[in-house]
Formats: sequence, structure tokens, C-alpha cells
Amino acid sequence: MWPFENKKKDKDKVEGSNYLSAQKPTEVIEIEKMANKLIDILHHTSKEIIFLCVGSDRSTGDSLGPIVGTLLKEKNIPFPIYGTLQAPVHALNIKNVIEDIHNTFEDPFIIGIDACLGDERKIGTIFIREGSFFPGKALNKELPSVGDCHITANVNYLDPFYPMQSLSSTRLYTVLKIADIMTKIIIRSVFLIRNSQ
Repeated sequence: MWPFENKKKDKDKVEGSNYLSAQKPTEVIEIEKMANKLIDILHHTSKEIIFLCVGSDRSTGDSLGPIVGTLLKEKNIPFPIYGTLQAPVHALNIKNVIEDIHNTFEDPFIIGIDACLGDERKIGTIFIREGSFFPGKALNKELPSVGDCHITANVNYLDPFYPMQSLSSTRLYTVLKIADIMTKIIIRSVFLIRNSQ
């Protein structure tokens, strides 16, 4: 037995609730674990919860956020949603949208949703993390940090020389599959929160 094997298992157990892979068969229990992770984060706030789904419908890989925003709107979740296929939030308008959110809601709790690029072995992995994130970071865009919590997914590998090509060459199937699972996680967490009140 390797001396660090138990520590690695413990670390995997802790981090396991923070991500899942959309490339593998996704069981209901995995979605439940991710929903519970999101609930754990949301239980620590009494602020108005806002979903900010970032991305553009003009690039396959970058369309994850607007697709999730559209699906959440269609499900009529009881939270404001910014960023849909009809009205995407992207690099050109994100500063104005964030300003509008803060003018409309007093000290909101923003959950950012976005696509990311990374290791080829991690394509399809969905992450839930506390804290803000930087949209457009892979494309070296200088945009404001967003959110108090974020749900992101690795939609494709990061080509450091042609990151835009990595986004545009992303499979639509991968994006739709991830969007479906993300939406199920959020819907499940909303259901559990409402039933616990």
C-alpha cells in the first residue's frame, strides 16, 4: 500500500461532491450529490439569489451558459436569470449586465454559469465552487470577476495558441449533454430547498 493512498482517497471523497463527469453515465445519485453541494453553499446566504449564465450563442463551446439559462427559464425556477440564447451575456455587455443586477437587487448572491477549457482528459467535467470566476480567462480577455459561487464545465481542451478555435470546434452534443446535467442539478437543488422550508 502506498503511504499516501488513504489521504488521496479522503481528498477524492471531499472533492467528489464538487464535480462530476458528463462523459460517464450520470446516475441520479451523482446529481443528488452535486445538488446537495449547491444547497450547502446557498444555505449560508440570506441574499437574493441570481443566476448569471455567461457566454455567446455564436460559438458552440461558449454557448453552454446561454443554453443553461434558457433551460432554467423554461423550467420557471423561482430566481432571476440573466443570460439566455435570446439575450446572451457576453464580453461586450457583461459589465452593463452586472451593473444592472446591482442596481436592481440589493447585495445579491450571484451564481455564475460558464464554459471553460482545460485538460483533454477532463472534457465534460462539471464543477461547483464557491467564490467568483473570471469569464473569458482562457481567451485572455480582461473581464470583471463574477459571482459568489460558480458552476462551470470543461467543454473542450485548451489549445494555448488557438483558444478561440477550441471553443468553436467544441461538439454541440457535448455542450447539450453538460447543459442538461447542469440544469438537472440546479432544478434538484431548488426542489430540495423548497421542500426543506
